[in-house]
Amino acid sequence: MVLSRFILRILALILILAGILLLREPAGAQTITAAPTRFSIVIQGVAPDNGTDVILIPGLSSSRDVYAAEAKLLTANYRVHLIQIAGFAGDPAGPNATGPILAPVVEQLHQYIVINKLQQPAIIGHSLGGLLGLMLADAHPEDVGKLLIVDSLPFSALAFAPEATVDVVTPQAADMRNQMIAASSDVFAAMANQTASYLVLNPDARKLVAASSIASDRTVMANAMYEDLVTDVRPRLATIKTPTTLLYPFDAAAVGPDSTKIDTVYTNAYATMPNIHLVRIDDSRHFIMYDQPVAFDKAVQAFLKP
Repeated sequence: MVLSRFILRILALILILAGILLLREPAGAQTITAAPTRFSIVIQGVAPDNGTDVILIPGLSSSRDVYAAEAKLLTANYRVHLIQIAGFAGDPAGPNATGPILAPVVEQLHQYIVINKLQQPAIIGHSLGGLLGLMLADAHPEDVGKLLIVDSLPFSALAFAPEATVDVVTPQAADMRNQMIAASSDVFAAMANQTASYLVLNPDARKLVAASSIASDRTVMANAMYEDLVTDVRPRLATIKTPTTLLYPFDAAAVGPDSTKIDTVYTNAYATMPNIHLVRIDDSRHFIMYDQPVAFDKAVQAFLKP
C-alpha cells in the first residue's frame, strides 16, 4: 500500500510531535504496589522530607527512557516517576487497545497521584505527554504543582495550519489513522526511518526513534495520534492557573536564521494562558533532551526550583 504525499507529511508531523524511544528498564528501579493499567510507572530516587515528586510523561510511541539521562540527574534530590503509556514502544496495549485513550490516561494519572498521596507533584510532559499534562492541570488543578511542557501545542494542528479547526482536521485525522493502521509493515517502517531525521539531530537517537515507532502497537499509536490531532485545549487555557514553563526548539539549519515564525506559533497558541513562561532552545529539533541535553537540564532545574 502506498501512502499519499499528504498522509506522509501529516505522519511526519505527528511523529515530530511525538517522543519515540526503545524500552529499557532503568537501573535501580522501584516497582509500585498498585500498578495502573493505562500506563506503567518506574520510580527512581527518594524525595527528601521537603522535596518534590516529579512525574515525567513521554510522547506518542515513546518509552520512559526518553528521560533516562535527565532522571539520573534528578534522583539525588527528587523522587522521579517515569511513565510509559500502554501500547507504546513495545509495552502491551492493555485497555488502550480499544476506545478512548487520552482522557482515561488523564483520569488514571489523577488516581495515581491521589492513591499515592503525592503532594502537587511537578509534571514534565514531552509532546503528547505535554498535552496530557495540560489536560490533567485542566481537569484536576489540585494535582499539579507546576507543569513543564516540552514542545507541545494545545492544538497540534496549529503546527501546520494556524487557521485549523477541529471540524476541519477531524476527517483528515480519521483518514490518517485508518491509513496508518492499514499500511504494510514495510511501508510503515520506511516512513518511520524517513521521519526520524525530522525528529532529532542526534544520529544515534534517530535509530532509536524509528525502532521504537515500529515496536509500538499500531492501533494504539494511530488512535492516540487521532485523539491528539482532534483535541483542542485552547478554549480552556485561560482557566488553567498552574505555573507552567514551555520549552520549544529552533533549528536554524532547517528553517533559516529568523526564529520569528516559530516564536509566533508558540506565543499565539498559549496567548490566553496565565502563568506561562516560554523558553526557546536553539540548535535543537523535537527531542530537546537529546539534541541539547545541557540546555534541557538547565531548563528543568530552573523549572523545579521553589
